[in-house]
Amino acid sequence: MSQSPGLPTPPPSLPDAQAGRLLRLLEAVRTVGSELELHSTLDRICETAAALTDARYAALGVVDEEGEGLSDFVFHGVDEETARRIGRRPDGHHGVLGALIHDPVPLLIEDVTEDPRFYGFPEHHPPMRTFLGVPVRVQGEIFGNLYLAEKRGGGPFGQEDLDLVRVLASEAGIAIGHARLYEAAQQRERWIDGSVAVTTALLSGQDTDDALQVVAEQARRLSDSAAALVLLPADEGGLEIVAVSAERPGRVLGTVVPAENELVRELVDGRVVFLQDAAADPRTATEPQAVARLARAWGPTMMLPLQSEGRVLGGLVMARARGGRAFTRAERVLAVQFAAQAALALMMAEAQRDRERLAVYEDRDRIARDLHDLVIQRLFATGMMLESAQRRSVVPEVREGVGKAVDELDTTIQEIRTAIFALQQNPAEAATSLRTRVLRELTTAAVPLGFRPGHRFVGPVDTLVGELTGKDLLAALREALSNAFRHANASRIEVVVDATVELPDGTPGVRLTVADDGVGVPEGGRRSGLRNLKRRAQSLGGDSWIEGGIGENGAGTTVVWQAPQ
Repeated sequence: MSQSPGLPTPPPSLPDAQAGRLLRLLEAVRTVGSELELHSTLDRICETAAALTDARYAALGVVDEEGEGLSDFVFHGVDEETARRIGRRPDGHHGVLGALIHDPVPLLIEDVTEDPRFYGFPEHHPPMRTFLGVPVRVQGEIFGNLYLAEKRGGGPFGQEDLDLVRVLASEAGIAIGHARLYEAAQQRERWIDGSVAVTTALLSGQDTDDALQVVAEQARRLSDSAAALVLLPADEGGLEIVAVSAERPGRVLGTVVPAENELVRELVDGRVVFLQDAAADPRTATEPQAVARLARAWGPTMMLPLQSEGRVLGGLVMARARGGRAFTRAERVLAVQFAAQAALALMMAEAQRDRERLAVYEDRDRIARDLHDLVIQRLFATGMMLESAQRRSVVPEVREGVGKAVDELDTTIQEIRTAIFALQQNPAEAATSLRTRVLRELTTAAVPLGFRPGHRFVGPVDTLVGELTGKDLLAALREALSNAFRHANASRIEVVVDATVELPDGTPGVRLTVADDGVGVPEGGRRSGLRNLKRRAQSLGGDSWIEGGIGENGAGTTVVWQAPQ
């Protein structure tokens, strides 16, 4: 049948195999753009490229920001057990992968092991010969390289495979660009939420140590780090580690890094420090041994000053595990902004505490004046009236009872005078021994409780217990007494500080016991205070738990808190 005049000639039909591969390419193009999360997109690209070319193995190496190596390496076709046995992933500094980084043009190699650029496979690496490599560009810039190896059937990759993968790489660049924008937006949102959480914690009026712990935990989570530390100026100079967030923090809490350390000088001067490999950096080896041991497991590390309005308040350290990926430029910028926000919140919290402290001092002065001018004078007058009544009475029982009442009034007057002295005492002049500070806490707690808790010291408490442990012991005592007042409805409390105990690992320790005869801890009740006690003890290498109380038949609660001296 002849063709009608004026109609175009229809194209010749494609061979079935070619048409099939074209359909697979179209499906692949559609598939690689179906994800928004970046790492999932890279996984999908590798899987799709392997299926499109019948390759046994596929990988996508992400070129680092310096363009000298690989910052990430996503693979397909190698199981996790084999990958674990191989160990460290390629860094792109050597071999064929390195050649493709420095000269980003497509590579088609029949036997990669015979190529002069071949650097060798690590132990446990599966055998690979046929190789195809194509650069992946995002908005005209090299993002990474797509690698394919070991074509099924034993044959080499051909020109048709290369053409298909080049088309796929072009579409992959668009998909990666979209995923990077989405990830950047999500990342910024996470850091903003983290900054809000830190600001809330610092300004909420909660314990300062707990608020600083929130800073460390948020910094570790947001930066995807293995460890995060908060450092504040120490009294003797240098920076003290006041908060640690890590899977295995060790006993670094309270450690002071001396001012002579080069990294500390950088932070105190308000400079940001980025380390590619903290474990290999000689500046980390000169720190105290506890910190040096922790730093041996660190790789890429950010050390940021907590700085606001030109004032350096401390430092923030975020460290990834050794061999981990380097921090990107965007992550560094976000971390610096986070540290600045944390520093501003720290300054605001400090100002807020100063205002509250001033209000407390003013209130204490007023209470001391009222106690002296009103309460003691009335007690004196009452005591004189009772003594007069005692002298006039002829009944022995009455005289004895009135005498006891007068004695009780004298004791009460002495206690009030002691309280007045404590209220009027300048905090800078207060005694700093642990025993004195414990007694002060008991005196303070007696007001809301309505009675003074009993106490007992075992061993030379002031000599054996260190400053950091003593500080946390006082915080634990304060928390336990507060819980007893708010929840226990107790009529008796006994406090014991024992500096002669030995911890389960043989370490000399100190144990605080706060026992009451109250109602005990109800089932399903709030335990946030008890969790705080346990976390505080564990951060020092100790522990905390609860037992039965000192009431009848074990009624009440006993809080036990212990830590190394």
